[in-house]
Amino acid sequence: MTSFIPSPLLPLRAGSARDPAGRSPKVAKTIPRSLRFLGMKSVAILLVLWAASGLSAQSPQPWAGRGVKPRDAAAAQAPTEDAGGRAQAVAMVGLTVSDMDSSVAFYTRVLDFAKVSDDEVAGAPYEALTGVFGVRLRVVRLRLGEEYLQLTQYLASAGRPAPPDSRSNDRWFQHVAIIVRDMDSAYARLRSYRVRQASTGPQLLPKTIPNAAGIRAFYFRDPDGHPLEVLQFPADKGDPKWHAATNRLFLGIDHTAIVVSDTRASLAFYRDVLGFRVAGESMNFGTEQEHLNNVQGARLRITGLRAPAGPGVEFLEYLSPRDGRPYPADERPNDLVHWQTTVLVADAAAAADAVRRGRFRLVSSSPVSLPDTTLGFSRGLLVRDPDGHAVQLVEHEGVAHAQH
Repeated sequence: MTSFIPSPLLPLRAGSARDPAGRSPKVAKTIPRSLRFLGMKSVAILLVLWAASGLSAQSPQPWAGRGVKPRDAAAAQAPTEDAGGRAQAVAMVGLTVSDMDSSVAFYTRVLDFAKVSDDEVAGAPYEALTGVFGVRLRVVRLRLGEEYLQLTQYLASAGRPAPPDSRSNDRWFQHVAIIVRDMDSAYARLRSYRVRQASTGPQLLPKTIPNAAGIRAFYFRDPDGHPLEVLQFPADKGDPKWHAATNRLFLGIDHTAIVVSDTRASLAFYRDVLGFRVAGESMNFGTEQEHLNNVQGARLRITGLRAPAGPGVEFLEYLSPRDGRPYPADERPNDLVHWQTTVLVADAAAAADAVRRGRFRLVSSSPVSLPDTTLGFSRGLLVRDPDGHAVQLVEHEGVAHAQH
């Protein structure tokens, strides 16, 4: 399997093998599988000897640590109705990259995104927002059609690379679905740039899946290994804008998809706390779905949600197989598995209160006021859904926060 070669652009760089901030890795992450049958005292002695040998802080399996415990849907408390904290739009979807120039080249040259902005930021507000000390960020916003993708490179305090053996049913899986005018032409474009395939090839979903019948889809990866999807809707499915006459091949982002452990628990967060509405459901199975996800025996409960504007959020609950690994509990925004869905709200403080009442996790301890709107918003915070996926709740400039 060959990877994207950006010639004559800058060569790709692998993720940083060390943490410039000097963080010590958690013990659970660094214990080789071959040692886990030993008692804790023996493991502690071996770890001292291992550290003394001068090994890198990065393990070949950097995500072997404790995962996020699946949330029981019954554990979530229904939040008090507060319109200020409800989703107004999915403003953009973001991901962390290791080499900004290479990533921008990939998205603009291969997928026809246009660069909208390119900025560097640093300082205490950005540390508070991300929960990462000592950050200096390069942030590039890209646009395709009416939707935005935000790339972030941690120039200081870089994190860990993505697991090389990531699978589509691991719960850190997230992608954006890029709509194409013609799947055959899109696939030919991707092959010409030697992208890394995740699917065996474009798949046509059959009539045995009524709510998805006629959809053509294909999974592949960007230079850092982030999964992406190109998708073509049949005439009877999808937003009407995806069927408008155009000469463009790549049209825009329809949704971001996330693997969830329990649809009900995820609905307690996205629907009951943030106010998303359920827009559609499907039960997907069969050889086409298996080869799309590249997961043998894949059977998925799929739930599509929408805010009043912007791309949707799609749940992928694997009913089988159930061996997908949990989202790493120690994942941070500087790690290359990191995605974040940015949701516009009227009042970030009201949204934070609703998240707390629902007993969900906050990364930012409270809404953070930024010195300007370089990141596309004036105030926001980072939170986690029941499985650990990051959601950035933001508000634009206004007076909502003056009341808190």
